Amino acid sequence: MHILQQICFTLLSLLAVFLFAKKVNEIRRNILLGKDEDLNDQKNIRWRNLLLNALGQKKMFKNPMVAVLHIFLYVGFIIINVEIIEIILDGISGYHRLFAPMLGSLYNVFIGIFEILAFLVLVSCIIFLVRRNITKVKRLNMGELLGGWPRSDANYILLFEIVLMTLFLTMNAVDLNLQILGSEHYTITSPFWISQFFQPIFAGMNETTLIAIERFCWWAHIVGIFVFMNYLPYSKHLHVLLAFPNAYYAKLDNRGKMTNMKDIQNEVLYMMQPELAPTNMDANAVLKFGAKDVQDLSWKNLMDAYSCTECGRCSAACPANQTGKKLSPRKIMMDSRDRLEEVGRNINANKEFKDDSKTLLHDYITVEELRACTTCNACVEECPVSISPLDIILQLRRNLVMEESNAPQEWNSMFINIENNMAPWKFSPDDRDAWVNA
Repeated sequence: MHILQQICFTLLSLLAVFLFAKKVNEIRRNILLGKDEDLNDQKNIRWRNLLLNALGQKKMFKNPMVAVLHIFLYVGFIIINVEIIEIILDGISGYHRLFAPMLGSLYNVFIGIFEILAFLVLVSCIIFLVRRNITKVKRLNMGELLGGWPRSDANYILLFEIVLMTLFLTMNAVDLNLQILGSEHYTITSPFWISQFFQPIFAGMNETTLIAIERFCWWAHIVGIFVFMNYLPYSKHLHVLLAFPNAYYAKLDNRGKMTNMKDIQNEVLYMMQPELAPTNMDANAVLKFGAKDVQDLSWKNLMDAYSCTECGRCSAACPANQTGKKLSPRKIMMDSRDRLEEVGRNINANKEFKDDSKTLLHDYITVEELRACTTCNACVEECPVSISPLDIILQLRRNLVMEESNAPQEWNSMFINIENNMAPWKFSPDDRDAWVNA
């Protein structure tokens, strides 16, 4: 019977890892559909950003209470799952608490720490559920999250973690009762720090019932973790993994610095100094200005889309959004991710991308949204995982203006003035300082 359980567990583990790796490889491929961008400079600053912003949750501390709860949830859940190593080895080998004899009294310290963190994760999840569904924090109940998958996804994850932590603590509490009964296979340990308080709930039950409860919790816990692991790549909670590389590869330029198009700069340069123009230029080469679809964005933009936590801090800080305009930086990221996933499914079905007559611009993100952006960088400053919705907005807007000549009359007047007068105002350079003599 034990051999059959070990075989079933091993096959289940391999299947879970295979499915997870397959989806992760698809996400990696989708991200690499983006244009190349070199973000490997100043490695010391990048490692500092990773430690402070991804692991240390630095930006979250603008709201200390939420930051502390999020650290309990984020760090706690990751550390608790270190115990999965023992559970997996137990399942494959047929032992129970394989590390207990090896670690001695230290084993109880580790399990005790895991239990404290599990309890804190459980409490944090309950508080976050209340904030989302009862007190209804505004940024968690805005347009793009009302109803549908995004709202459900957040609740599913919180409920899932509550169930996993409850199973973990229940399993340990029942285990303690089985140790007291001297049940075969259950290694004697000292009372665990949190589950010992729940132990009396199961006191008085017979050994068969206790074993059934403990085995159910053990199997449900590990199967739940495998399910969670494979749910993660389809959820906004993929940021649990991508927050680290995304923080590392964040752009280090000063806020507000816009990247110029080298091709446009060269055209101006060659016009002023023709002798610098290369003689082997392809006259038929087609230049593409800005971005119209996800393939026109950089790989970092696409990683940003997958890293979005949908927390809404960007939209809550956006002045355009707060004044009733349609722009929501969070929606920009969600739309980019949805379009990228659609492109990925297209590639899966056709082995290569086949034109589906859709683009990120227009079909997902509207002109009205893009024009509402003031480029103030508030969304970039607020994001806890170093995402830049503004970078995507600027590239889409650049395509609108330079490829489609789609700009308001006010913008066109400014463009003409800049072209003719080298300034946004309708004054010639010679008359620009005439006000001094007025």
